[in-house]
Amino acid sequence: MKYKAKDGSILCVVQKENDWNKGLDFLSDDEDFIQVGTWWYDNGKELDKHFHNEFERTASRTQECVYVVSGKMKVDLYDFDSSYLESFEVEKGDIAIFTKGGHGYKILEDNTKILETKNGPFHGVTKDKTRF
Repeated sequence: MKYKAKDGSILCVVQKENDWNKGLDFLSDDEDFIQVGTWWYDNGKELDKHFHNEFERTASRTQECVYVVSGKMKVDLYDFDSSYLESFEVEKGDIAIFTKGGHGYKILEDNTKILETKNGPFHGVTKDKTRF
């Protein structure tokens, strides 16, 4: 797992395909607005039946997670004040979780497929994003 941080704040967590751990492994912290975990179990493993209780949650920012299904993408990582920090690539099987700061993407291969998840509800581009 690779953490990208500035001033002690985690901006992004990158899990490469080869970094998976057996069992249940949460990549996000409990206080993050997005919760991302990996499952790696063998045949026959049963997980407890459950449902999620309804209660109000308050989130002050949108957090985003991308999973690269196929292809490759370059990520540019920015601090809170839009200052460029660094770039890295994610490719098939990799996960990147963006918890703070800013980010930009450039697709590097044809037929790149990305699965994106983020917390909602979505309030529209002008209210939910600041482009720079």
